[in-house]
Amino acid sequence: MTKIAPSLLAADFLHLDKAVDIVNNYADIFHLDVMDGVFVPNISFGFPVIEAVAKKAEKPMDVHLMIVEPEKYAERFAKVGASMISFHLNATEDPAGLLQSIRSWGVKSGLVINPDIPVESLFPYLKDADYVLLMSVFAGFGGQKFIEATYDRIRTLKAEIERQGLNIMIEVDGGVSVSNSKALTEAGAEILVAGSAVFKSSDPAAVIAEMRG
Repeated sequence: MTKIAPSLLAADFLHLDKAVDIVNNYADIFHLDVMDGVFVPNISFGFPVIEAVAKKAEKPMDVHLMIVEPEKYAERFAKVGASMISFHLNATEDPAGLLQSIRSWGVKSGLVINPDIPVESLFPYLKDADYVLLMSVFAGFGGQKFIEATYDRIRTLKAEIERQGLNIMIEVDGGVSVSNSKALTEAGAEILVAGSAVFKSSDPAAVIAEMRG
C-alpha cells in the first residue's frame, strides 16, 4: 500500500499539535523539510521543532535535509528521533559515506535529487540507500507546478532498482495531490509527500485515504 507522508511545512504552526494528530491518526510518515537558506533559498525549521514533534509522533519521522554539508548535522537528527534521513546528492562530497553513516545509526538512509539532475546519477549509490526521494518540483521554492517528466523518472529509477536486485522505496515530493497520486503509484512511487493537499484541505483524513488508494 502507498504510504502518505504529510509535509509539516504546510501545516498551521500556531496549531502544530493538530497537524501531528492528523498524521498520527490517518497518515503513515511525518515529512520534515529542513532548509538552511544556503542550499535552498528558504529557511524552515530545525532541531527545536523536530524535538517537539518527536515527543508526540507515533509514526516514523522522515527528515529531508536541504542543507549544505549535511554530514555535519545528520547524526543529531538521528539522535532526536528521525527514522529516515535524506540529503541531496550534490550537497556533499561523499554521498556513499554519509548513506552508510546514517544506516550505522539505525536510521534509513535516503538520497534526493532535484528535477534537473539525471536519475542515472543515483545509480552508483543505490546499494547504500534505503530509499530515494525524487523531487517533482525544485526544492526550496514555493508555488511550483508538478513536473510531468517525474513519471518517466520514476519508471527509469524503478527499472534500475529492479536490475540491481535491491529493495529500495521511491518517494516523491512536490505538487503531489489526489489528482496525480494514482499515476505516481502506478509509475512506481511508494511514498507520497503531500503538504498543501493534506493540511489545506477541509477533510485531511479523506484526502489521505484517497491518495493512499
